[in-house]
Amino acid sequence: MDKNVNKPFRSIGATTYLSPVPVVMLGCADPDNNIKPNLITIAWAGIVNSKPPMISVSIRKERYSHAIISRTGEFTVNLTSEALCEATDYCGVKSGRDVDKFAQMGLTPIAAPGLKAAPAVAQAPAFLSCKVRDIIELGSHDLFLAEVIDVCVAEEYFTESGAINEEAMKLVGYVHGKYRGLSDVLGFFGYSIASDEALRRRGMKR
Repeated sequence: MDKNVNKPFRSIGATTYLSPVPVVMLGCADPDNNIKPNLITIAWAGIVNSKPPMISVSIRKERYSHAIISRTGEFTVNLTSEALCEATDYCGVKSGRDVDKFAQMGLTPIAAPGLKAAPAVAQAPAFLSCKVRDIIELGSHDLFLAEVIDVCVAEEYFTESGAINEEAMKLVGYVHGKYRGLSDVLGFFGYSIASDEALRRRGMKR
């Protein structure tokens, strides 16, 4: 570890420079109002609770999906892979008011367990079914707090032991306006204090 505590820093002001963050596609729909399946790309998403499992996503009021999710109270969070990177970008810059994003990007909407309206993306490596519990107005964005009702992972990403191989998913992160692939595994939770035997089982050395 670099012990140099005298390296210079430069202030860039108060801004949203938390990096990296996940980049995901939220699925929503409102069949009661004849609104077909839609996707919106979100980079401001995070875990906020474990029991019950809950996440948060921030959406601008003017976004087309904001009203849909507010009315139906549900959405899916679709993890994005390198193969879905272009579609992910497209769904972030185009509005569902103007285009059918599923059709334009060759994506397939599928039913999400536990939800009535919001679709998941069949091509996603995994998705979360979520129900809105609260909406908090913050300023430029509204914060949607949602409970995770179910999580589905594509069968191809399970190993023989039943573990999930996230590395094979080739997930994408968002770093200050750029989409980035994730690097090789650098460690695991608790590896800094793990025994030599535990490290060996994970194929790591101290």
